[in-house]
Amino acid sequence: MATDYDTPRTADIEDASEQSLEALKARRADAAADLGDDVDPFETELGLPGADLAGEELNLRVLPRQADEFTCTQCYLVHHRSQLFDERRMVCRDCAA
Repeated sequence: MATDYDTPRTADIEDASEQSLEALKARRADAAADLGDDVDPFETELGLPGADLAGEELNLRVLPRQADEFTCTQCYLVHHRSQLFDERRMVCRDCAA
């Protein structure tokens, strides 16, 4: 049997127009509820249970670049001289690969 794909799909249009806005919202809410929590499972594993760290500050000492280190011009990370691949371009081995 041949199918004419150029004809409008009246059955789909009629079904869509018959549905109420409330029914569409309810269906969307059910679909969102099936997706689960908005909480990332890795985030819950890494967090300390019952600990409120909102008021805490992270204090760490930042050292300037040492004489035996360089900054890669591709990834902008500071590496030891042993990781230098191209001295002219100042590219590390990871970025050169």
